[in-house]
Amino acid sequence: MRTIMLLNAKGGCGKSTLASNLASHYATQGKAVSLVDHDPQASSLEWLAARPDDAAPITGVDATAEGARIPRGTEIAIHDAPAGIKGRELTALVRRAETLIIPVLPSPIDIRAASRFIGELLTVGKVSRKQTRLAVVANRVREHTLVYQRLEKFLNSLKIPFVASLRDTQNYIRAEERGLGLFELPPSLVAHDLEQWEALLKWLRSKRSRPQT
Repeated sequence: MRTIMLLNAKGGCGKSTLASNLASHYATQGKAVSLVDHDPQASSLEWLAARPDDAAPITGVDATAEGARIPRGTEIAIHDAPAGIKGRELTALVRRAETLIIPVLPSPIDIRAASRFIGELLTVGKVSRKQTRLAVVANRVREHTLVYQRLEKFLNSLKIPFVASLRDTQNYIRAEERGLGLFELPPSLVAHDLEQWEALLKWLRSKRSRPQT
């Protein structure tokens, strides 16, 4: 089973949006997908509740419930992690994933928070031993702005892959309202966004996104 986790200690960075869109992508590829929501706010599960009956199936898992388990037969498990995790809780959560994706917003507060969080994350045993791979994604960006240039410089300075920049667009809201992902909207509407996503998906398909064996 492929396990991918969206993770950042700071809230509001787009973890749930990226998680739901990744789940949508893999579901439309015919994969058996479970969307595992670790956040008490249950944003991913709320998105799933709005999903049309005729859309590609995705199984929701409330990881905050006692005894919650990912169904057998799941090929892709997308984990939506809660904000504010650290210490032992962070270590325990990281054990569940082979690939971590950290979305970072283009603001000074988010850049500083991401720097601290990534520093802590790199000390977690499974990450330091390269049994879990991680990458960063610039999220809700407006290119050619000063703050984006600062974010880009920061992400490029890290010793982990900076794999994609995703623009700030209403298309995500249009999709979320309907329980859909960008991959299920009319291609003419989201062509530029899908082009940006391809960089992330290409990395996820590569051996670099999987643990060393």
